[in-house]
Amino acid sequence: MHLQAEASDAGKRLDHVLHERLPAFSRSRIQQWIRNGRVLVDAVPRRASHLMRAGEAIEVEPAAAPPLHAAPEAIPLQVLYEDEDVVAIDKPAGMVVHAGAGVHSGTLVNALLHRFATLSGVGGALRPGIVHRLDRFTSGVLLVAKNDAAHQRLAEQFSGRQVEKTYLALVHGRVKAESGRIERPIARDPVRRTRMTARLGAGRAAWSEYRVLRRFERFTLLEVHIGTGRTHQIRVHLASIGHPVAGDTVYGAPAKIEGQPPLGRFFLHAQRICFRQPTSGERVAVVSPLPRPMELWMEALGSTV
Repeated sequence: MHLQAEASDAGKRLDHVLHERLPAFSRSRIQQWIRNGRVLVDAVPRRASHLMRAGEAIEVEPAAAPPLHAAPEAIPLQVLYEDEDVVAIDKPAGMVVHAGAGVHSGTLVNALLHRFATLSGVGGALRPGIVHRLDRFTSGVLLVAKNDAAHQRLAEQFSGRQVEKTYLALVHGRVKAESGRIERPIARDPVRRTRMTARLGAGRAAWSEYRVLRRFERFTLLEVHIGTGRTHQIRVHLASIGHPVAGDTVYGAPAKIEGQPPLGRFFLHAQRICFRQPTSGERVAVVSPLPRPMELWMEALGSTV
C-alpha cells in the first residue's frame, strides 16, 4: 500500500495516521507491522510514535493475522494425575496458560496439544481443555478436560464452588491472627487497568481463608483456601490486609529483599485441588509439592520465630 501524508496529518503519530487511513485494521495490528519493519516513511523504518510531516510517503506491507488456533509445541509437562476424562498438570511458574496479550507460543495449551490426542473444545480453539487458570507466575495444580462432557461437569463444579483449592503463600510481614477470613469484593482497578483491587467496596463477591503455617522474622507462610476464583484473588486479598505475596511487585511487594536472591516469581503455589471425577463422581485429590527453588528460598530466610 502506498500512502502520502497530507497537511492535516502533520504532527500526528504514524500509527494514528495509519489507523485513520486503514480503519479495517486494528491499531495493535498496525503497530505490529511497524515493529516488524513492514511500514516505511520515505523509505526508512520509523517508530509508531514518529510524528508525521506533510508530504511524507508511507509504504505499508500488510501481514496476515496469526491464525486463531493454538499449535502443538514439544514442551515438557509434569502430569500429576490422569484418567479418561481429566488430566492434572503441575504448571511451572512463568508459563502462560493460553495465548493472549501478545503471547502466542510457549503456553500450557501449546504443550497440551502436543502431549494429548484429544482435549475438550468447549473453551474454543485457543483454549482447548482449559477449565480454570493460574496466573503466569503462580505454580501448581491445574485441571484440564479431555472431552466436552468432562469439561461441562468440571465447570459446574467450579461454578458451584464444589472444587476445593488450597494454596501456599509466603507474605511480607507478621500476620497477627493464626487464621482469618477475607471477604471483600474484587473489581478492575479504575486507574491501573492491568490490576484488580479490593478497595472499592464494589465488584464481584470473593472470599479467601488463611491459616498460619510458619512464621519468620519478616515473613509469614500461609495456607490459603479460596471459595471463589476471581482474577488475582489471593494476591489482591492478601495485599488488601497489608501482607502482599513475596515477589508480587504489582500488589506492593518490594522488588529486592535484603539478604535474599531475586525470587523471579510470586511465592504463591497451588498445592492441592479436590474435585469429583466427572464420570464416576469419585472424589479425587491431587497434590503438587512445593518446588525446590521455593523451599530453598524460604530456608534462606533463617529460623522460624
